Amino acid sequence: MAVPDTRPGHLGHPGHPGHPDHSGHPVTRPAAQVHLGVFFQGVNHTTIWSDPESGSQTDFATFERVIRTAERGLFDAFFLGEGLRLRETRGALHDLDVVGRPDAITQLAALAAITTHIGLVATQNTTYNDPADLARRLQSLDVLSGGRAAWNVVTTDNAWTGANFRRGGYLDHALRYERAQGQLDIARQIWDAFPDGAEGGPPGSASRAVVAHVSEHSALFDVELDPTTPRSPQGHPVIFQAGDSPQGRDFAAANADVIFSRHGSVLADALEFAADVRRRTVAAGRPEDDIKIFPGTGIIVGDTPAEAEEKARWVRWNQVSPATALSTVGNIWGEDLSGYDPDGPLPAHDPVVEELGGERGSATTGARTREIAARWRALAEAENLSIRELVVRDSGERGFEGTPAAVAEDLIRWVRTGAVDGFNISPWIVPSGLDDIVDKVVPELQERGAYPTSYSGTTLREHLGLRAPLTRRATTAVGAA
Repeated sequence: MAVPDTRPGHLGHPGHPGHPDHSGHPVTRPAAQVHLGVFFQGVNHTTIWSDPESGSQTDFATFERVIRTAERGLFDAFFLGEGLRLRETRGALHDLDVVGRPDAITQLAALAAITTHIGLVATQNTTYNDPADLARRLQSLDVLSGGRAAWNVVTTDNAWTGANFRRGGYLDHALRYERAQGQLDIARQIWDAFPDGAEGGPPGSASRAVVAHVSEHSALFDVELDPTTPRSPQGHPVIFQAGDSPQGRDFAAANADVIFSRHGSVLADALEFAADVRRRTVAAGRPEDDIKIFPGTGIIVGDTPAEAEEKARWVRWNQVSPATALSTVGNIWGEDLSGYDPDGPLPAHDPVVEELGGERGSATTGARTREIAARWRALAEAENLSIRELVVRDSGERGFEGTPAAVAEDLIRWVRTGAVDGFNISPWIVPSGLDDIVDKVVPELQERGAYPTSYSGTTLREHLGLRAPLTRRATTAVGAA
């Protein structure tokens, strides 16, 4: 195990909690370790599919290469996105994505067989799944992986996804979270229903779980079942949540073990988000440190600062094609801008402010369009940017870039100031996108005593230092931090 540098003033010096780092932010956790996960997105426009090194988004060999690299780098988790239908915008198919999302639980079950430690995070939505079936599949993954499963709880608000299902339609924002809470309540009752210490047995050996009255959610669900799957060594699948609205943050504060945030580029913004989440967590009756914060981010490294800068510029430019740039701006302007020149200026007229119903797909609408358009105009005028240059510039501020040593110092700073607990990395290319991080950045973190040199346990709950599941803290010490 690498020994932390204990020179006075160094981040790892145990006698100086609260001293500022060179950016002026106080170091509140001088011995905190950096945690890493990988986010395999599937559907996205940021994976550079045109590069000769790019692999398939659906071939199992791609998933195998990424997860083996991540486990070699002692990553805590492999995180799969989920989508039940191709994305649409304003009623039309969005055809600018790299496409590939096999069923997450099926894919993770296969990956569990070729790995031994890394966590397996399945994104599963609560709007179009039924609670008993989903809880059983998640618990099955948890058991067969030896306690490495997690559920990223997401909601879905659009009717184009609902069209896949017999009931169709879509749910209003508030009802989506009501349904999500009901789903999670029922799942936990199902997971807790199998008798302690039981490993299966004759029919009737397990107590029947009757979940017919889940407080205000009983109108949405009425479930009666015999539990068929015992608990894994970690008790329950770990719960991730990614909502960023006030209601989403409250849901996470009351339920989640980990919150997956989008605040992964500006440290001051991340600190503000962390403080808000921790306030909400305490208000929900939980310890302040009960939720781990993992923003999504990208990492680009070069052997020299100049090389890293050049590589980052190439990546940002290739992530935003001319068509993607026009689609991004058109989504804010509320109209089809495909006839515009991506190397020309923003539209001279103001955006069309329109509130879209869930039946027409995702779009940024309402007052926020004016705010974004005003910010873009100011940025474009100040720096004389074309449409494509603007989108590259605006989307290129996410993540970390630099030499391996510089990136390692940045990651440590974010963790030790209390802004985050770790990072969920989205590679700009698969399957090789983690190679530089594992081979170059991880050793720098280990050299600074800020990253493990081996897995300390076998379950995801142990990797993340989580307490026991919320519903089992009075009866068991499983997964206690």
